[in-house]
Amino acid sequence: MRNEQMLIPRVLATEAALALIASLRDAHGPLLFHQSGGCCDGSSPMCYPVGEFRIGVNDVYLGEIGGCSFYMGGKQFDYWQHTQLTLDVVPGRGSGFSLEAPRGVRFMVRSRVFAEHELRSLPVLRRGPQE
Repeated sequence: MRNEQMLIPRVLATEAALALIASLRDAHGPLLFHQSGGCCDGSSPMCYPVGEFRIGVNDVYLGEIGGCSFYMGGKQFDYWQHTQLTLDVVPGRGSGFSLEAPRGVRFMVRSRVFAEHELRSLPVLRRGPQE
């Protein structure tokens, strides 16, 4: 595998997202992210303490951000597989049980379509929990 192949992450995070992740990790311990809904930019992944959300056999591991695993539902990934996601933070309360909700902010993803040469160099992703 060429070095450049290893450099194209499927998921990134802004400085604001990384700061919030660090604060949430300090308060709650190890965390993970799961994106199971949303069809476009502005979709909100959920942030959970490790052990509070069960990763399914069809969930796809996209990578790590801020020391946290980031997963996407398998059907969701089928739509998003051509994009690179960037986790960001915006004001406002999201729905659900994501850990950042009580802070008056929510995580959201922005996306960009991978260039053709990037798509060819992406590794095949595995589904299910990653050790």
